[in-house]
Amino acid sequence: QVQLVESGGGLVQAGGSLRLSCIASGSIVSIENMAWYRQTPGKQRELLAIISRLETTNYADSVKGRFTISRDNAKNTVYLQMNSLNPEDTAVYYCNADVRAGQDFILRNYWGQGTQVTVSS
Repeated sequence: QVQLVESGGGLVQAGGSLRLSCIASGSIVSIENMAWYRQTPGKQRELLAIISRLETTNYADSVKGRFTISRDNAKNTVYLQMNSLNPEDTAVYYCNADVRAGQDFILRNYWGQGTQVTVSS
């Protein structure tokens, strides 16, 4: 009974910025790690950034220094601020979270539906 809904994707010129949002909803008790991935045709889904419940962060080398992951625990929301975008950043961006919900004793992993980011040259 958990859904992740992403928004904020779109078309942007090289050098521009976008801010993605992902809101988790449902009978949520707690959310541990939240992460952003991206995927392009013919490539494996790539982990970009991860943030723990206590806001420890890690980034892939490909986005380090350009992207910033953050979260608002009160809103069950994770963000990805993307700066200095280039055409290689074009992909479908996915939200991922480990969630304890309802009567579950364990964490379960959930994916968002993805949002398209297109960076023009």
